[in-house]
Amino acid sequence: MQAGVKPRIGMIGTGAIGGFYGVMLARAGFDVHFLLRSEFGAVADGGLQVDSAVHGALTLNPAQAYRSAADMPPCDWLLVGAKTTSNADLAPAIIQAAADGAKVLLLQNGLDVEDELRPLLPDSLHLLGGLCLICVHRVGPGVIAHQALGAVNIGYHSGPCNHQAERMAIVEQGAGLFRSAGIDSQAMPDLQQARWQKLVWNVPYNGLSVLLGASTTPLMADDHSRGLIQALMGEVVRGAQACGHHVAPGYAEYLFAMTEKMPDYWPSMYHDYSHKRALELEAIYGRPLAAAKAVGCELPKIEALYQALAFIDRRNR
Repeated sequence: MQAGVKPRIGMIGTGAIGGFYGVMLARAGFDVHFLLRSEFGAVADGGLQVDSAVHGALTLNPAQAYRSAADMPPCDWLLVGAKTTSNADLAPAIIQAAADGAKVLLLQNGLDVEDELRPLLPDSLHLLGGLCLICVHRVGPGVIAHQALGAVNIGYHSGPCNHQAERMAIVEQGAGLFRSAGIDSQAMPDLQQARWQKLVWNVPYNGLSVLLGASTTPLMADDHSRGLIQALMGEVVRGAQACGHHVAPGYAEYLFAMTEKMPDYWPSMYHDYSHKRALELEAIYGRPLAAAKAVGCELPKIEALYQALAFIDRRNR
């Protein structure tokens, strides 16, 4: 890619996450291409719409929409907004849409989500992880509601760069894309640590929204659910520390207080449950539990939540 030329960006999975960030990047002048499945017709005909409480009503029409990755031009950055449950199936699409030496950024929740995909990709592709701190959901085909927040924290997982300085330079490139679009983005030197930090929020709120059938406002309004949220957050912090990752003192309390100030929000796992899609249980619960157990750390409340959600998920599907 020539100096001064903006990179071409491909969105693999254009749901709430892919649609929101894709629209923001396209509006910032990037050449963005969207891969879709069931919503291809709606987006090809009517583009993408984002109703944002932060940025206002945003429309991208036309949107460069594709039903097949084989039809996409070679992309310098591929942003994956699909669920972790489909990661193993995404490799062919990523390979087809990737330019030489492309950077693949997984905008997904959970721990070790890159590990399943890495062996299926060429060694020449860089694989990065992105942590999206955002309240966003899909309203209908090509229509997305953005309620609050939006930051993306990025770390390097694996690829042809072996030196930390080179890896951080690529991570800074990725963060720069989002900053150019008016989105806060931080380069994270330790991706595993960043993923554990994100779990401090995801473990309690995602699971309890399904288990208790409640969004964030009622969960925060009840003394019993508040206590459970705080206990689950504490276990995530303990698991992270047992695995050798630093979590700043007061970080869980900060996320708890931040959630109290947020607009009422149904986490992504509840939307998956309500649409009878597979829940991201392994990424958000199974792998962190296994990592903690491997170093002798038991997390009983998270384990109980995981077991209950696994039962609910099987019955639901």
